[in-house]
Amino acid sequence: MLMPSSRWYSAIMTRRSRRQFAPKPVDVNILAHIKRFCDEFRPFQTARAVLVTETPDKVFKGAIGHYGKIKGAPAFIAFIGNMDDPNIQEKVGYLGEGLILEATASGLATCWVGGFFRPEIASLLAGAGQNEKVLAVTPVGYAGEDMSLEDKIMAGFGRNHRRKPLSELVTGLEEIKWPAWMREALDAARLAPSAVNRQPWRFHVEQDKIIVLVDNLKDTFNISKRLDCGIAMLHIEVAALHRDIKGEWEFLKSPEVARFRFKN
Repeated sequence: MLMPSSRWYSAIMTRRSRRQFAPKPVDVNILAHIKRFCDEFRPFQTARAVLVTETPDKVFKGAIGHYGKIKGAPAFIAFIGNMDDPNIQEKVGYLGEGLILEATASGLATCWVGGFFRPEIASLLAGAGQNEKVLAVTPVGYAGEDMSLEDKIMAGFGRNHRRKPLSELVTGLEEIKWPAWMREALDAARLAPSAVNRQPWRFHVEQDKIIVLVDNLKDTFNISKRLDCGIAMLHIEVAALHRDIKGEWEFLKSPEVARFRFKN
């Protein structure tokens, strides 16, 4: 399916992680739309998303995260990967962020949860198959009227607050020579969510390409840094398409993750 780049680009700029949800069901038409998107947005054969339309309380029970528990969500999306694929972490990150941006654009609140949930329960509810694993989930629902302390902390980590400057993240072509689409793509990647705001991605740029790599090979919080990099990859492509720039991804060996090359 075609990526709705303008819709998702706007969602990149407005998305906030929310852990507190209003105690009301999601409109059935919106749920149907999100389910259809889960079924149809399959950029990679080995990664998929499943909308589970029941409370995720069991998924989060006993799993208290760094910023507190998820409360009140009426549904969740499971991001599932086939673990035989050596690039599955970045593929799930890319896929999952597409679903999160679509949910955001549809008026729903979300929150990436990669380390503090019960994957065995999520796998059972989502119907994970052989060699598949739920690598992350997001609750979905309407945001509560009042932001909790945890939500305020998460919102404080967003946008430019406590974000590393591009000067710390980018090597290669000097900034004055970056084409406009590349600057916009890197700015969007800088806004990508990551586990506990660790921002593990780094970028090496040349005239017509951006290489995504991890800062180091040590994963933290039991979450792959390559999954975070997959989220940044999607932001790069969305922002490039917003500038009418089309490209393609090539997956690379560690510590590099993938290369986005501009197509004439």
